[in-house]
Amino acid sequence: MYNSADVLWTLWGAAMVFFMQAGFSLCEAGLTRAKNTGNILMKNLMDFCIGTPLYWLVGFGLMFGGANAFVGSLDPLIRGSYDFGTLPLWCYVIFQTVFCATAATIVSGSMAERTNFKAYCLYSALISMVVYPISGHWIWGGGWLSGLGFHDFAGSTAVHMVGGITACIGAALLGPRIGKYDKNGKPRAIPGHNLTALATGVFILWFCWFGFNGASTVSLSTDESMLSASLIFMNTNMAAAVATCATMIFTWIRYKKPDVSMTFNGTLAGLVAITAGCDVVSPVGAFFIGLIAGILVVFAVEFFDKVVKIDDPVGAVSVHGVCGAFGTLAVGLFATDGGLFYGGGASMLLTQLIGVVSVAVWVIVTMTIIFKVIDKLVGLRVPAEVEIDGLDIHEHGLASAYSGFAVSDVSAALDVNENTDLGEDEYEKATQRQQTAAVPVVRTEPVDAAASTGMYKVTIIARLSRFDELKTAMNQLGVTGMTVTQVMGCGIQRGAGEYYRGVEMDATLLPKIKVEIVVSSIPVDAVIETAKKALYTGHVGDGKIFVYGVQRVVKVRTGEEDFAALQDVE
Repeated sequence: MYNSADVLWTLWGAAMVFFMQAGFSLCEAGLTRAKNTGNILMKNLMDFCIGTPLYWLVGFGLMFGGANAFVGSLDPLIRGSYDFGTLPLWCYVIFQTVFCATAATIVSGSMAERTNFKAYCLYSALISMVVYPISGHWIWGGGWLSGLGFHDFAGSTAVHMVGGITACIGAALLGPRIGKYDKNGKPRAIPGHNLTALATGVFILWFCWFGFNGASTVSLSTDESMLSASLIFMNTNMAAAVATCATMIFTWIRYKKPDVSMTFNGTLAGLVAITAGCDVVSPVGAFFIGLIAGILVVFAVEFFDKVVKIDDPVGAVSVHGVCGAFGTLAVGLFATDGGLFYGGGASMLLTQLIGVVSVAVWVIVTMTIIFKVIDKLVGLRVPAEVEIDGLDIHEHGLASAYSGFAVSDVSAALDVNENTDLGEDEYEKATQRQQTAAVPVVRTEPVDAAASTGMYKVTIIARLSRFDELKTAMNQLGVTGMTVTQVMGCGIQRGAGEYYRGVEMDATLLPKIKVEIVVSSIPVDAVIETAKKALYTGHVGDGKIFVYGVQRVVKVRTGEEDFAALQDVE
């Protein structure tokens, strides 16, 4: 007899887990470049749509069919051999389908910006049909790991580590994106184009994770199930929040500023890590699992980026693979019944380790074979010219996923764009060396005697944010005429650069203003000193001042020349 509360709870959970596809789409699109946005969205759409019928036809039967696993999922409808207690068969099938889709879609971000779309579709079919279901059977379908007592409540290993290891294999076989590493192997930062999309995606995922973990009780009709779901919600939220704080503080210390994209990865790291043990640990355990995961994900991202040089644009290998494995092992430490820290000895931890290692070996072997076969058949990677132009135009005939908006990729291979702290942000208190370094002045001597007219052109390149201060200061000095142009620029000074996900940033073109002033009666040195005071912040990047001798000025309206031409009076 079916229980309506259990059915509604499980179906609602399935709907929430499905909505995670939107979260992953936004995260991956935000952390990659605009020219590949359409491709990212298509991959996240298609791995769900390809996986759904194949998991129904083959995967579900492999995962839960026991001795009749290869008959397929159509057969239970005829034989009635599946028993899911208070749930109808198709309620449980759709719930498991959305979990399968989550494992598949994790891989999209790590293989982003250089993967052949046909190859990705083939991969998606095979992981949903064979790879995920078989390891899933070991854990959730009554297989040998289940018999050992391996505990992975909602899928830190079964879903996330499977997806994370697959992502690692795929990214490694693909090789890094063009321009990711210099000739010496030093990684370059390739910033994502839309952190708003990243943030929205993470908030969606956080919300949906309550269904991912909470609804895995597949019951809400008894006091016990309601108590369990409540604890799961509490632990899920606790781990995510603490991991986020841990990542923010750790990157603040490590990179001198809190890293935005890494902090959002920290949120996901906490969610992944708590997924295995959310039903068996206390909120105290969830706190420490989140704390460790938030720091671990930073080291993992740096390790794959800098040491083994696996180019993972979104950090999925670290978030899902590393933190999924950690979260599964953490059950053996923090479980209130049997965990090492609660007097249970090392038995549970050993069982968890066996499960993690066995699933990892299974995924590494099978996915390496699958990716290599796909590479032989259709090729894993797109040609260099396709990657440079962007996958949207070549793979999908999409000129831009942002039609009507000018989105340019200006990440040229330049020297580091430093933002060096000079130690003092007040001009009057700064030393002469600090003042000179922050706003250097370049003078161009007159080329002949005619240029020594007492007229000078002062060109100022400065931060857009300092324009109001500069304009006010110049007006107070008596300068009323100026030409202002918005430009893009970058510095080439060497110093302590900014960091993106632990990698020092290459120079990128930033918004600047170019202010041009021609003076005669006002001393040029007064203009220079006033500009320096207005523009000074104590950081390299405050701007530069160029001074030129002016030979002749003609006012078009009146024909007046030189000093008279500069006077804006009737």
